[in-house]
Amino acid sequence: MSIQEEKKSDAFTENVVAVSNDDDDFRLLTADARKAGERALVRKLDRRLIPTAAVIYLLNYIDRVAVTAARLQGLEQDLGLTTVQYETIIAILYATYCPMQIPSNMILGYISRPSIYIGACVVGWGLTSALTGVTTNFSGMMACRVFIGVPEAAFYPGVMYLLSRWYTRKELAMRSASFYFGSLISNAFGNSIAAGILAKMQGVLGLSAWRWLFYIEGAITMAFGLLTMWLLPDFPHNTRWLNAAERHLSQVRLAEDAGEADKDSDNLTIYDGFLLAIKDPKTIIFMFMTCTQLLGLSFTNFFPTLTATLGFSTTVTLLMASPPWIFTSVCCLLNAWHADRSGERFFHITGWWWVAMVGYIISLCTMATGGRYFSLFLMTSGYCGFALTLTWVANAIPRPPAKRAAALGLVNGFGNLGNMIGSYIWNASWGPQYHQSMIIALCSLVLSSALSFLMRWILIKENKNMAMEEKKLIEGPGRERIEEAARLEGITFEEAVKRRKGFRYLY
Repeated sequence: MSIQEEKKSDAFTENVVAVSNDDDDFRLLTADARKAGERALVRKLDRRLIPTAAVIYLLNYIDRVAVTAARLQGLEQDLGLTTVQYETIIAILYATYCPMQIPSNMILGYISRPSIYIGACVVGWGLTSALTGVTTNFSGMMACRVFIGVPEAAFYPGVMYLLSRWYTRKELAMRSASFYFGSLISNAFGNSIAAGILAKMQGVLGLSAWRWLFYIEGAITMAFGLLTMWLLPDFPHNTRWLNAAERHLSQVRLAEDAGEADKDSDNLTIYDGFLLAIKDPKTIIFMFMTCTQLLGLSFTNFFPTLTATLGFSTTVTLLMASPPWIFTSVCCLLNAWHADRSGERFFHITGWWWVAMVGYIISLCTMATGGRYFSLFLMTSGYCGFALTLTWVANAIPRPPAKRAAALGLVNGFGNLGNMIGSYIWNASWGPQYHQSMIIALCSLVLSSALSFLMRWILIKENKNMAMEEKKLIEGPGRERIEEAARLEGITFEEAVKRRKGFRYLY
């Protein structure tokens, strides 16, 4: 059946959302225009979606860890905090941040304008961050930290889900890492910005410099949050700044990537997606793998404190905290680029945890300034692996979208419990060596590596059994999605089945 004949089919028209019957809508699907049209589409997305997400992540992390920089400029003294109270302030954010990710991501696929939803959340946490500057006691700081976790919960797994709705499996790693680049670079420039504010704003208008840190960073975040509502895309079928042909091509290329339309069945509810995700053993393994991974990398909330053990002034300490994160940011992009080219996941993720483990071992063996500072470079590089963790989740749990969205929320939400636990293992009384902290983190990364190896084994086994599973899918509930993919692509059902047989999990 030709494209022109398929366009006349009522069934086809019903299943291609927001695409009209204009001949121009299908011009990018012709053999001559397809390759160039797809390159242009991806470039347009790369220019708009990725930089916006990276900047938001930069602001997100700056707002979240500003409290660690403020600690160096009298936060604890001004608010009369004990060591346990400060650790609780760090940890309490995750009390809302972790559980709220799951329902937020579950409903995201059913919101027609995720750009508005995510933008509003950015404004929300910017406002809460700014209000942190007016707190005068432990209770006020706790309230701000609790409420900042609610809007922040929508962001990271939400954007990862949005990326998975636009990019194919072998495009996703590089884009995810480019997005996560904002987080890594924020640790570098965030500390530099904090150093400037803390050095110049002390006493201005009679306020402590750490209060200005929250005011300024919160205001910038709110302003960019409003801009985000215009910059971010929605979904392939309804993004306002793409024309009809580009929207149709966006749907077709995702359908081709997995042999199924990237669309939930009409009778699939939010709760069905959650149940499908939680019943999949891969989701549970990813949840615990991410939790132990982030516990092993929980030093990030105390990085200025670790850098301070080198014995320099506050300004120098914050500036010295930047180079390790710049190094990690570059490694992250190179690692993701190679992961996309090779299609490999295990070593591109887990290998960096092993580098971080070497960093811990060096720190355990020496207190020499050079050795300790070098170990910080190795420790931060562990985040090159975390940057691709949710990419692996999206690759391993690709369809239906409702299941993928719930899985991303579950994995990142549960995983960040590792950060909450980690808030208590970097106890000030264990400093400046922090040997106990590093041993706990080291053991956590060993366990995470074992779970990652188990995931790799499972995916290899599932790939070997894929032929039998494909037959069950074609004859069962999956037939509807494959038929829809065929309609979207203007091909026969048999051709769609043949393409579906080309799908394999990336491990």
